[in-house]
Amino acid sequence: MTGTATNSPSRPATSATSMSPSAQQVWRRARGLLVALAILLVAGITLAAVRSGDQHGRLDPRSADPLGSRAVAELLKDRGVSTRVVTTLAEATEGTGPDTTLVVTSPNLLTFHQQRTLESATERSGGRTVLLSAGPPSVDTLAPGVTSDTETSVAARAPRCSLPAARAAGAVDIGGERYATDSPNSDACYPANGLPSLLRVDTSSGGDTVLLGSPDLLYNERLAKQGNASLALQLLGSRPHIVWYLPSLSDPSATESATGTGSGSDGNGSGDNSGDSGGNKEEQDGGGNESSFLDLIPSGWLWGTLQLALAAVLAAAWRSRRLGPVVAERLPVAIRASEATEGRARLYRKANARDRAASVLRTETRTRLASLLGVPPSEAHSPEALVPAVAAQLPNDSRDPRTLLFGPAPADDAALIRLTDQLDALEREVRTS
Repeated sequence: MTGTATNSPSRPATSATSMSPSAQQVWRRARGLLVALAILLVAGITLAAVRSGDQHGRLDPRSADPLGSRAVAELLKDRGVSTRVVTTLAEATEGTGPDTTLVVTSPNLLTFHQQRTLESATERSGGRTVLLSAGPPSVDTLAPGVTSDTETSVAARAPRCSLPAARAAGAVDIGGERYATDSPNSDACYPANGLPSLLRVDTSSGGDTVLLGSPDLLYNERLAKQGNASLALQLLGSRPHIVWYLPSLSDPSATESATGTGSGSDGNGSGDNSGDSGGNKEEQDGGGNESSFLDLIPSGWLWGTLQLALAAVLAAAWRSRRLGPVVAERLPVAIRASEATEGRARLYRKANARDRAASVLRTETRTRLASLLGVPPSEAHSPEALVPAVAAQLPNDSRDPRTLLFGPAPADDAALIRLTDQLDALEREVRTS
């Protein structure tokens, strides 16, 4: 018994295809993602390590950052002055007294109700109150009889006053808000454009209120410049205790209205009622010219956003690798050329694309004839160059090569089949001539 067997080449069983990728292919595809995850993990650990220490905000006596105030707190500690940081109005008012200096870092952040409560407590305390950058939203309430004018730039300014602390310190870095008062019991120092940027006003209980137009001289980065340290130590170290008030939006008193408290701060019902008309406006305006929007966002959210942005950049870099050149990949199955030709022919027939099929047949025939006759490839599809060369190889003039090679599309399937036979016959005749 005899038979014919067609042996088609087959790939080894171990070869990888797109359906069964090899370990090397899996590594190439996944390494970008793994590297991105590793970088993100390292960045997260690094950021966590950096943020693991004590991190505080601007003018915080616990902060060693350039805009913190730890340096002045340490100098005061060396001189026996204790510093207690508070973040609520209740703690600030409870800590006031004749032997205490109350430092309010952001008076403009306080609501009108908080301002009235704080002013009532400090007026009776007999101690010193230091207001930093108190502007129009707060100065009228916290320092009655004092008005605030337009801000000026921070620069080294001479005291030009008789206040002993200012005369001993000399020039300091100050500016910002400027103040004016008609009170005879006051000291106006460090004038800028005619108005002082430091104002000290006596209170009725024997204490005083100090208004600093800008807090720059208390920053760590500026404390060693000019006479900043001297003035800061004298203003804040006049009493043995300091209550350092950092207003916070999480303070429950920030949500209380001026009319909703039964224990009026000043004990005077008429005073409460007189402030009600302007209370709503002040509560709206007291939301903080001092602090920017970013200052009000918890630091954890900012670092979380940074990590998400880094992850997005790494993901974009990883995905952008897929926009490179097309990579050839072995097909999962082998297809014979005859099957591919038949499949394309069926598609042409289904679409009635006789014009497209005839164009493909004529183009391929012209290309092969040009190579046989020595016609340059650039002129293979030019009738003026190809037709005379083909006609010269034909034994008679009965057949028109121009119509055959460059003619119109067949009208039906039978005409397409005749065209195919005629093109095959023309090519054989040229080859054998």
